[in-house]
Amino acid sequence: MHMMRRLGFNSKWILWIKYCLESATVSVLVNGCPTKQFRPKKGLQQRDPLAPFLFLIVVEGLAGLVRAASNRGILEGVKVGTDCIEINLL
Repeated sequence: MHMMRRLGFNSKWILWIKYCLESATVSVLVNGCPTKQFRPKKGLQQRDPLAPFLFLIVVEGLAGLVRAASNRGILEGVKVGTDCIEINLL
């Protein structure tokens, strides 16, 4: 939620995403019969349609941290190619 605020997402959009994450319930099939529904406690599942979008938001935050560390001289990238282009994050 913090990263979406920092990236300028509308507060209404942030609340929608938060609701989607907090309101999900799942049920497991045991011998072909569904169990009682429960709320997952470990975040998104692999095939959740929101996962790629939220991943990109988190990666944007990581890229900002890497950029700031590089500007301060805390992190040094690898120089690649004949032009010695510095790469800090792949």
